[in-house]
Amino acid sequence: MGRLSLAFFASGFAALLCQIVWQRMLGIFAGSDTVSAALVVGAFLAGLGIGSLVGARWADRLAPHRALIGFAIAEAGVAGFALVSKVFLYDTLAIGLAGTVDAPMAIFALCFLGLLLPTVLMGASLPLLSRAIAVSLDTLAARIGALYGWNTLGAGVGALAGGWLLVGNLGFEGALWLAAALNLFAAALALTLLPGLRRAVPPATVSAEASAGYGGLPMWCLLVFLSGYVIVALEIVWVRILGQVGQFHAYLFPTVLGIFLLADGAGMAVAARMVRRLSDPRPAFFITQSAGFVLATALLALVWLAAPHWPLSEWLTVDQNRLRGGNLVATVLLTLLVVGPPSFLIGMTFPLVQRAVQRDLASVGSRVGWVQLANIAGNAAGSIGTGLVSLHVLGTAGTLVLLAALSFLLVLGWLWTSRRHLRARWPEMALAAACAVAVMAWPSNDGWWRRMHLERPGQTVAWAEDRSGIAFFRDDAPGDVARGAAAAGLPHGPFFIQGFAQGRTPFLPLHQFLGAVGPLVHPDARTALAIGVGSGGTPWAASILPRTQLRAIELVGPVLDTLEETARKNPGGPLARLFADPRISIEYGDGRRALARATEKFDLIQADAVLPEASHSGLLYSQEFLELVRSRLAPGGLYVQWAPSARVTETFAAVFPHAILLLPASVLIGSDSPIPFDAARLADRFQEAAVMAHLRAGNPDFGDYAAMFADPPVVWGPATPRAEASLTDMFPRDEFYLNNGVRAAIAFTRPPH
Repeated sequence: MGRLSLAFFASGFAALLCQIVWQRMLGIFAGSDTVSAALVVGAFLAGLGIGSLVGARWADRLAPHRALIGFAIAEAGVAGFALVSKVFLYDTLAIGLAGTVDAPMAIFALCFLGLLLPTVLMGASLPLLSRAIAVSLDTLAARIGALYGWNTLGAGVGALAGGWLLVGNLGFEGALWLAAALNLFAAALALTLLPGLRRAVPPATVSAEASAGYGGLPMWCLLVFLSGYVIVALEIVWVRILGQVGQFHAYLFPTVLGIFLLADGAGMAVAARMVRRLSDPRPAFFITQSAGFVLATALLALVWLAAPHWPLSEWLTVDQNRLRGGNLVATVLLTLLVVGPPSFLIGMTFPLVQRAVQRDLASVGSRVGWVQLANIAGNAAGSIGTGLVSLHVLGTAGTLVLLAALSFLLVLGWLWTSRRHLRARWPEMALAAACAVAVMAWPSNDGWWRRMHLERPGQTVAWAEDRSGIAFFRDDAPGDVARGAAAAGLPHGPFFIQGFAQGRTPFLPLHQFLGAVGPLVHPDARTALAIGVGSGGTPWAASILPRTQLRAIELVGPVLDTLEETARKNPGGPLARLFADPRISIEYGDGRRALARATEKFDLIQADAVLPEASHSGLLYSQEFLELVRSRLAPGGLYVQWAPSARVTETFAAVFPHAILLLPASVLIGSDSPIPFDAARLADRFQEAAVMAHLRAGNPDFGDYAAMFADPPVVWGPATPRAEASLTDMFPRDEFYLNNGVRAAIAFTRPPH
């Protein structure tokens, strides 16, 4: 078992690396919005499910040694696909078909077909290995539980190592090569066990416990389905809440997923040692499953209660930058506390299920395959039901109430089934009562997010949540100032998106400069596209000239709802005018995908200021994205973008033949044609009465926009030497900022020679 456990550990490690990379590649094709992401995850899980069916059908027909050979072939097949997957998934689908496929079912079908081979092979691996190790019914459940535990531990280490070390240092393509090597290692190591395995199919050997009344396979598949639904739903809720607490950066999701999988695998390993001593696994299953959920809700409730108090108020409030140092360490420790213990308890259920269903050596692979299929189906249902439906309709707090009700009904069903022995069921009754308390006493969605964003009595707030994320505005001005500001249409406070303070009202000078500089430099900007709306400052300033028609696209839907609510509360302000302006179209969607689908050319394209450390920010700073932008510019068109780092500047200059870096604001302008930039003329334009009135409506306290480009600019022409682009879709170095460091663009004082 030692070598086989190591092989399955390596297989799990490789599988998570592949999943991380493949989902990123297909996300470029399908889009980064929540629905598209769910389609990609659904395609991945569908392939795993088919693999489970294939394994269930064929594993028991094989002798143990042939089953082990089948496992090795499956691992080699996954390795081969990993090596060629960039050509198909990225070059062909993500880039070659960008913007050509719109129908959700067509997107799902292409993602499904793209992932079908490797995911089927992954899904078949556990039934095949289970067939290979089936030598005794007495130890079978423990061996399968331990084996799958090692696989899950490998996946957990793969998630953490991949997210924190490998992708940031090797890039996505390098991570795939490492995954392929691990798959081949797993295949080779497994084959060393061939000499010791049986050459004949084991005869049908029915356990003496086959009629012990544990319930049939269909019942256990239903229970596993529900368990899979709950744990994936919890994982989605954990990511959402911890993303607000710790910010949605590139390391957050791998941390949540890695801790979840490590704890889950540890729970399997512990339970695998216990199952042989259990005469009836059913009570232990219901106790560990419901206790895991109750503990999860209790820990989340503690986070909510503690949010305004020390130590969370010291390290993890929404007003702080939590991307580095002690704040980042505190985020990881909190994730370990919140995710680890519940995942450990729920992980214990897998060996318990195997103890209940494994009754015949001749049907080991089939039963493992069907149970695994039920778990995958529950995972898929939890992913879609939570990520697309309940978060959208009920919000985070409502989703937890729904899961509490489901857990309550699950335990209640068990108590009804075992009602003749209720005196012995006091742990289950206590857990059912705890679930009922969660249903009745959990805070509302409104109360949940107001407290998490540190609202104080008397403050005016606006917020919204749906499946795409959270947006929250908090007016921090004292009461008399707030009343005066409201009368002028200008609240005063931060605007939070996905845990980041993305801007403020009054609008930040940088956001207004970023929006206004393009229209003021371009000689006649008639059509403009803004990628990202944020706090509203950039699109507001982009509409500075009456002749410009503006289309603005925002990836996080609640941003628009929150801005509209703020506008209604401040009817005389710039946000109200922004939404009322017939020249401006504001919509929810994936800006990069919309740009790929666009058939028209734009005089002006702008990107709102996005922190390079934010999750998926690399898709808006990459060479491939900039080349797409360049292809959608009309003759003489301009692209305007913030330059938060030296790599962003370097990549921008590598794509656009004509480029300017304005300093000290760190704003880039690129074009295929010479850029009509004249510092003195631009300063005069900013002083024009109509221009200044528009900008002062967004921020009455700032007017010196000429100071934002007062330093000598850095200018590139077609003959200017350039370095190669350092940010690509396959290696978004700035997004993985801990591995690569992020130097400010101001360090890039002149083009390289």
